[in-house]
Amino acid sequence: MIVSFVLTLVICFKITMKTTTDGLFPLCKIDRAFPSSIDLIHGFSLGSIATYGTIIPQSPLVEIGKEFTATCVLYKAAKATAEDIFWMLKNVTVPKEQYTKINDSAVSVTITITNETANWLFCKKKGSPSSLNLIQVIHGIILTKGYPPEKPMNLSCMAVQSGRRISSNVTCTWQPGTRDERLKTTYTLFGNLIVSNKSSNAHRSSGYIDFGTFPSFMELAMWVEVENKLGKVRSDILDIYASDLVKTNPPSDVNIISENNFSRTILVSWKHPIHVTYVTLKYNIRFCTVGSGEWTEVPPNDTESYKESFRLQYLKPDTEYVVQVRCMHHMGNGYWSDWSANTTARTPEDKPTSKPDLWRVVIPSQVKSERRVQVMCKDPVESNGRIRGYSIKIQDGNWETVAVNDSDLDSRSQERKIIPLYQIPWSDKRRGLIELKAWNSVGESPQASLVIPKLTEEPPSVESLSWFTQEGRLWVKWQPPNVIATGEPYRSEVTEYVLECVSVSDGAMDWQREHRHTRTAAIKGNLQKFIRYNISVYPMYSGWTGKPLTIAAFLEQGAPLEGPSVKVRRRGKNYAELEWMEIPLDKQRGFITNYTIFFITGGKEHSIVVSTDTYSYTVKRMASNSKYVVRVMASTVQGSTNSSDLSFNTLMYTPGQIEVIVVSVCISFLFSVVLTVLCIYKMDSIKKKIWPPVPDPSNSTIAKWSPDFPSKADTPKESALGDVSIAEVDVFDRKSLCEEDKAGLPLKKDKYLSEEHSSGIGGSSCLSSPHQSVSDSDEGGDEGQTTASTVQYSSVVASCGYKGQTPCPLPQSGSSQMPSFARSESTQPLLDSEEHPEGPGSHQRYLRNPYFGRLPGRNDSHSGDLEDLNQMEMKKQGLASRQFCPLEEDFQQTTPTEECQSPDGQPGSDPSYMPQLSGYRPQC
Repeated sequence: MIVSFVLTLVICFKITMKTTTDGLFPLCKIDRAFPSSIDLIHGFSLGSIATYGTIIPQSPLVEIGKEFTATCVLYKAAKATAEDIFWMLKNVTVPKEQYTKINDSAVSVTITITNETANWLFCKKKGSPSSLNLIQVIHGIILTKGYPPEKPMNLSCMAVQSGRRISSNVTCTWQPGTRDERLKTTYTLFGNLIVSNKSSNAHRSSGYIDFGTFPSFMELAMWVEVENKLGKVRSDILDIYASDLVKTNPPSDVNIISENNFSRTILVSWKHPIHVTYVTLKYNIRFCTVGSGEWTEVPPNDTESYKESFRLQYLKPDTEYVVQVRCMHHMGNGYWSDWSANTTARTPEDKPTSKPDLWRVVIPSQVKSERRVQVMCKDPVESNGRIRGYSIKIQDGNWETVAVNDSDLDSRSQERKIIPLYQIPWSDKRRGLIELKAWNSVGESPQASLVIPKLTEEPPSVESLSWFTQEGRLWVKWQPPNVIATGEPYRSEVTEYVLECVSVSDGAMDWQREHRHTRTAAIKGNLQKFIRYNISVYPMYSGWTGKPLTIAAFLEQGAPLEGPSVKVRRRGKNYAELEWMEIPLDKQRGFITNYTIFFITGGKEHSIVVSTDTYSYTVKRMASNSKYVVRVMASTVQGSTNSSDLSFNTLMYTPGQIEVIVVSVCISFLFSVVLTVLCIYKMDSIKKKIWPPVPDPSNSTIAKWSPDFPSKADTPKESALGDVSIAEVDVFDRKSLCEEDKAGLPLKKDKYLSEEHSSGIGGSSCLSSPHQSVSDSDEGGDEGQTTASTVQYSSVVASCGYKGQTPCPLPQSGSSQMPSFARSESTQPLLDSEEHPEGPGSHQRYLRNPYFGRLPGRNDSHSGDLEDLNQMEMKKQGLASRQFCPLEEDFQQTTPTEECQSPDGQPGSDPSYMPQLSGYRPQC
């Protein structure tokens, strides 16, 4: 029973099955003859087979682009009507508008088949609510899509040469259809002869038929059939003679013969590729110069006969040619053979048939009213051989020969080289004719001439000149000159134009000639991008060269290769003048449109745009003593390039301020130097004026007149004595003087006198102005005061002498003799002014720092010198007769001694000083 059940399932699944998202849906019902039945889902049970319906047609082959109609027929077991049916293409429900109800149990659907149409078509019904699956499949079919075969087009057949005869295989080619072949498609090639038919399987676009022997002189019918499950199609029938299918090999042993006496012709010969019994041939010849690639074919009528040689004419002398030959059936049917291999030959030389291209370049001369003319030329266009040299004649001179090396001139080169001939000085007032002829191994060329006019006779130039680029070429456009017929020596009509092109980068130049009616021309030659060219247009007047009009141009522009070279020419406190050099022409790569100056300070950038003819600029309103970074950018229409950065600082002061400061400092320095030199030179005088010499009290005898002063001449400390006041005694105030003598006159560091006692005697004292008294050492006198103060001593002795001295008695009353006095007014050094007494009051100044006589018990040389000087001074002053009584040290005497007596035994009649015990005290 189990085996029977499995077999039933297999049969049911083979009848119909469907794969959906719900799984497999068998379209039959199986009832099982078991005691208990198991109802399977989706409308079938084990046991007997019962189908729900079917789709007509079953698994059809459909054509893409056409409509397809399918019908779903329901069985009673489906328990449904046409209203319950709906169609699905795989998972997409077909709209009900495309349904057609045939009856209650049949519904059809019509769909358009496309490449996107799904391969599965299902007929389904809506299930009952009690069913486990609300949608049940009635039936499903697979759609096989495709195209019918397309008709082959352009059928052609060919029979090629094999060995010395024609091959028996006829090969045909055609153009198949362009649609995608989804279905299996077969191609069959048919060939029909009168006596037999041949066919063979072919590829998609080609095939061949082997006839055993090539059917020469017979008519053939050839066609192709294409077939698949959607149909069959046949190409057009090709009815053709077998001889029209022949393609032979190219001619063999092609040879070229060059003849010396025929410089413009060559003879071409070859051999037939196949015997005439198979096919009669005609030939075709083509030729070109080496390297040109532009072929020239000989007219077919000249070579249509059955021949094996041909002479090519109207060729260029001394030119290498390439020749090829091919052949085909003489009736013109069939196919040309391939071209034969290249065969080359050179034609013989001939004398030049065109003039050399004569030109000149005017070079400025350093000599006044003179030019230098560089004469140059190119080969004649039709040189017909290698140019060996030139013959040139200037004005009325003789013909001169200029030989040219073979390396300089080569007529076989595609580029015509420029040959420099002469460079001659030419006066601005000179008019001359230059004539030139070229010659080769055969003969001379026609003569070329060029007139160099006077500078004042140059014909006019063209009216205007411009340039533009188009299709990678540089074009020049000009307007003809406005020439009025006058009495000038040249013809007023322009016969041609000469275009001269000079490269700025390397100075290479070239020229070309254009027709008189030309207004626009492309510059010939291999021009380079980003290179500046100077293009000049010269109108020519029957050999006379007109004035040129020149313009600069670029084939293509770009950004400059480098930026300008910038430097600071001048800078001040609030400005800086920048200067830059023009970029070299060969590095500009275009026309400079403007310069942009960038300067940065404090993190802020500023810019200034200037014109192309500006090469310096002064930037103003700059901060003083500030750092700036500057660069200059050069721009063209295609880009810009910056210079390198330049750093500089503005000045702190203006140039005038710096000069004033420098001059002031220099003057101050010079004044200081002069003052220092003067101070050094006049040191003693200045020192006496500012710091007068101070007497040394330790060496003055007046210091010994005080009983309180020590007898020993001890040297005090540097700061022991300050300023010493002048001690003056009025000679007429005898009473007060005697009283002072009684009280004693000690010389200490106490202040003895005030400012009012500082006046001199008889106005002759050199210290009549008030000055400070002697300060005690306890008052903190400064050491500098010792040398900075002036000390003067004025001692006046009347009838009563100083303490320790015994003056002579006063004169008797009625005597006319006035009381005499001795004055000590001394400054350091001692006895400096006694040698030159001057002035009316000099008789009142007997001695400065008087030192009368040698002190007892003292033999120093200084004391002796002073004694001698005092004696001399006393004689000058009339005091030589004065008598002085000597005293012992530390001895006070009030009565005169014997030595002090007058000759009559009386005391001296004149008062005099007593000998001083010691001099002044030393000074610091």
